[in-house]
Amino acid sequence: MQTLQELGAAVALRRRSLGLKQADVAASAGITAESLSRFERGRLAEFGSRKLLAVLAVVGAELDVVAQVPAGNLDALRRERAGLSF
Repeated sequence: MQTLQELGAAVALRRRSLGLKQADVAASAGITAESLSRFERGRLAEFGSRKLLAVLAVVGAELDVVAQVPAGNLDALRRERAGLSF
């Protein structure tokens, strides 16, 4: 996931798969149901880390930071696979 909208959609999917209501998750996380709804629908420009971590805890999920490998073009990948470097 690379955007807040994608993260919100993933949280919504997780919440629904657990059979949880937005109002219940929001109350347990200490935020408003409206805030959670807007987050899940990608309607927020930002969502604080405290709120995010609280929501993730309620739905039994965690945030994992993964380093991205720069993508190369097809020719560079072929050269790398062949052991060539130019």
